[in-house]
Amino acid sequence: MSVVVLDFGSQYTRLIARRVRELGAYSVILPGTASVEQIERENPSALIFSGSPYSVFEEGAPVPDSRLYALNLPILGICYGMQLLAKQFGGQVCDAGTRSYGADELVSHDGELFDALRGALPVWMSHASSVESLPQGWKILATTQHNPHAAIASPDGLYVGVQFHPEVVHTPSGGQVLSNFLSMHAISRDWTAERNLDQMIRELRQSVADASVVLGVSGGVDSSALALLLARAGISHRAVFVDHGLLRAREREDVEASLKPLGVSLITVDASERFLTALRGVVDPEEKRKTIGKLFVDVFREEAAKAGSCRFLAQGTLYPDVIESAGGEGAANIKSHHNVGGLPDELGFELIEPFRRFFKDEVREIAALLGLPDEVRLRHPFPGPGLAVRILGEITPERVDIVRRADDIFISTLHEFDVYHDAWQALAVLTPIRSVGVAGDERKYGSVIALRAVTSVDAMTADWARLPHHVLDRAAQRITREIPEVGRVVYDITSKPPGTIEWE
Repeated sequence: MSVVVLDFGSQYTRLIARRVRELGAYSVILPGTASVEQIERENPSALIFSGSPYSVFEEGAPVPDSRLYALNLPILGICYGMQLLAKQFGGQVCDAGTRSYGADELVSHDGELFDALRGALPVWMSHASSVESLPQGWKILATTQHNPHAAIASPDGLYVGVQFHPEVVHTPSGGQVLSNFLSMHAISRDWTAERNLDQMIRELRQSVADASVVLGVSGGVDSSALALLLARAGISHRAVFVDHGLLRAREREDVEASLKPLGVSLITVDASERFLTALRGVVDPEEKRKTIGKLFVDVFREEAAKAGSCRFLAQGTLYPDVIESAGGEGAANIKSHHNVGGLPDELGFELIEPFRRFFKDEVREIAALLGLPDEVRLRHPFPGPGLAVRILGEITPERVDIVRRADDIFISTLHEFDVYHDAWQALAVLTPIRSVGVAGDERKYGSVIALRAVTSVDAMTADWARLPHHVLDRAAQRITREIPEVGRVVYDITSKPPGTIEWE
């Protein structure tokens, strides 16, 4: 059973799905206009309507399939979702004239949706329209000083709506509101790391049986956990680590040192010259990713041939990879991940992607159960294309060397000041910009390095990390002093959205 989150374009939709999972209920995201047939395929136990940048009375505003109400499923409408419910059943929605954005307070609240909550409740608003009058028989559950319809419910309580956003941290009691919604309708809470691990092992044994598997290993938590998962399930596999010449400093040595003691039979393939040759002259980010994706598969095919017949290719693909590569329902193609949109059409393998339904932090929980050491489990993510997507413009051995050294200095500085784990991910980017500077008494015209560090939970949204100024100062001094080709260092303070975590 699942809680289906219907996405009407809200920036918080992924966050709604995450919050539901944190409460122990499995959630999936579908487009707001998904058909009843699509929704029923997810075996839903409840629906959540997300917010939206649209107004419900705006021409072209997305609306759900009207047949879904006949499913008799509980529905929670959030912001725009609440307005959809009110309008559907005969209420009136109006343009408030001004946008209500930011902190507000529920001065009164009642009913099961607010069970265990007392007193005035801080909430976060983000809307320009509001419910002016309720459908017949509906009741008010909560009000603010200026909004008499901050939360509403249908006569039978099957449909409830909230004008505020319970999924964001700025609504401190929002988690309890979501939990109450699940409890009101006896939604199953069996989405746990232990249950998911057991289920994946059963599914792997059933789907793979005695066949052989080629596993692409990057050294990160996803592929490392997958190697241990295959071993735990008793699946015969050949773990292949491809050195494509775009790794971080000492990456190859670190990967081999961390995985071999865990019983992973690791084969390292040095294909650096092959990758760098294929990437010569390529500047478009999508072409880079697709070139790398194809070459990875070529190497895996060759290694499979050496081992005899390998029917499956296992990858540590995550749910955010699928969404951003437009592999999920209704998702826009933000960028092709090398292991999703970057794969060639004629793959030559059947794909095994046990983590395809999971966010990064959920995989980390599973990895802990599998015994993956924290130095691997909690390591910052590193993209499969490696430094290729941290070099803007053409990739050359010289430019790879520059960004590799800058990245190593930045990461080592974070460790030096014990702030490495204050960031979810940190990286250095080599820009195509050159800038005038001074070295000694001479004019210097050097490259510009951009440093980026973000905080996040699942990579779907991220905020720039407020690293101490003395840490950034130390990193910039070392980079410009130890890498003569670099003349300037800048720090990226863009959140996601509108930016992405990586620059390409």
